[in-house]
Amino acid sequence: MSTKIEIFNRTNLKQNFPDIRPGDTIRVYQKIKEGEEEKIQVFEGQVLCRKHGKGISATVTLRKVIDNVGVEKILPLHSPTIEKMEIIKRGRVRRAKLYYLRKAKGKRARLKIKESPKAATGEKTGGEIKE
Repeated sequence: MSTKIEIFNRTNLKQNFPDIRPGDTIRVYQKIKEGEEEKIQVFEGQVLCRKHGKGISATVTLRKVIDNVGVEKILPLHSPTIEKMEIIKRGRVRRAKLYYLRKAKGKRARLKIKESPKAATGEKTGGEIKE
């Protein structure tokens, strides 16, 4: 038997949601209220970790370096202030939590990009010849 809280949480879960994993670079559009008006602020960064499963309390930690200062945001995925999320590129990682990127600088802070499915199957991709 479902409780009232579970029913309420189920109604507030977002359905159209990209599959976000650690290592991805994503762009988040968030509603910000300044006085009377509401505007959309964009934050683009790497996903360090995803926590708390797929429920209403699921969060994502994003990291971005601005003027040699690391900025991190912890965003609740199902928050009503989040307008949309776009995956820009997928990183190839072997860990679930990428906290080592906090200390890494320069080339060590870069992640390898995941290959596209066409490249993995051996099909020709735009203008590239494989022998």
